[in-house]
Amino acid sequence: MIDSAALRARLAGIRERIARAADRAGRDPASVRLVAVSKTFSPDHIRIAADAGQADFGENKIQEALEKMAATSDLPIRWHHIGHLQSNKAKKAIGFFAIHGVDSTDLLLKINQAATAEGQQPTVLIQVDLAQEPTKFGAQPIDVPGILREAPGCLHAAVRGLMTLPPADDDQEHARPYFRRLMALRAEWLALGAAPQMLSEVSMGMSHDFEVAIEEGATMIRVGSAIFGDRHYP
Repeated sequence: MIDSAALRARLAGIRERIARAADRAGRDPASVRLVAVSKTFSPDHIRIAADAGQADFGENKIQEALEKMAATSDLPIRWHHIGHLQSNKAKKAIGFFAIHGVDSTDLLLKINQAATAEGQQPTVLIQVDLAQEPTKFGAQPIDVPGILREAPGCLHAAVRGLMTLPPADDDQEHARPYFRRLMALRAEWLALGAAPQMLSEVSMGMSHDFEVAIEEGATMIRVGSAIFGDRHYP
């Protein structure tokens, strides 16, 4: 049994925290897109959140996402792929509104090829590895300019920004240097000639650190358990 009132209250609380963080940074709260990470949660959870006005949802497993997409196809919502995307799954991911985890030129080209064949145009974000942890994926900063150089030729994989994952830490202040580093790299790549529209989005910040991410410039945050509650993995 889903406690819909509690879910709605948590979602409203997240929106209030987004507004306060944006206000501290002198930003418009509307400049921050909330992606509700619904992995492991049911289509009924998604329906309750959507009924409360949530439009963007994130999943990290292709098959689970496709099943939820089918079960909620009547809802006016957008889907984000937020986990590591293997190149052999590129074709299955092109139905997403946005793909947050592109970490190589090869993967970008495969997404573009599949999207061209299907007449799709997903938004693509380049995942930048700043944590340097063996469990995390992402392009090394030195390799990102090469991906950006290929981007204009990918007419069906619209590169629109960056994503990063700092090391997990209960103290969100420990994430701040990683968020600042991504924003500094973004400024550097813009100065080197990257087209502004290719770096207009910055996806960073999760349930435990999204407020700091907003203060540092995030345009997308990915919040799951703080909205849906504790996850119970099979």
